[in-house]
Amino acid sequence: MKIAISGKSGCGNTTISALVAEKLKLDFINFTFRSLAQEKEISFEKILELAAGDDRWDREVDSRQVKLAEDSSGCVLGSRLAIWMLKKADLKVYLKARPLTRARRIVKREGGTLESIAAFTAERDRQDHERYMRIYGIDNDDYSFADMVIDTDDISAEEVVSLIIVQVQKSIYGEQDLKH
Repeated sequence: MKIAISGKSGCGNTTISALVAEKLKLDFINFTFRSLAQEKEISFEKILELAAGDDRWDREVDSRQVKLAEDSSGCVLGSRLAIWMLKKADLKVYLKARPLTRARRIVKREGGTLESIAAFTAERDRQDHERYMRIYGIDNDDYSFADMVIDTDDISAEEVVSLIIVQVQKSIYGEQDLKH
């Protein structure tokens, strides 16, 4: 089973992907700009700046995470573009949340002021959207093909995970078997 989970920053991608992988005993794959920044020993902000002007950064992150997922016998790939990039995913899940909810979560996780994080996140969303369209022709605001779209605004990570697990069980065992 290969599950792809996507969403914008602050929607719960990493948290949800890790929890689903743990519950289902699958590999958790989450190679991101943050991972690359740490590997290259440069700041996350510097990676974003470099990526804004050079598509090879996106291509490196995306190709590495897809290769990790394809080489895995079973995994949860959590990334901004997972549902678009992992073509053969058995389940594609898109997580969404309001911009204010996302900013609050990022402040809680990383610190900073709500105003500055909200502005940074909005600008990052704009830049990401532009880059994904330019590099891959992907409109990351169009996730209509996802198997599941979950609004994470008012539900806990555990509730989101439960929804995904139920969907996995339905796909494995079929609707009728869940009633037994």
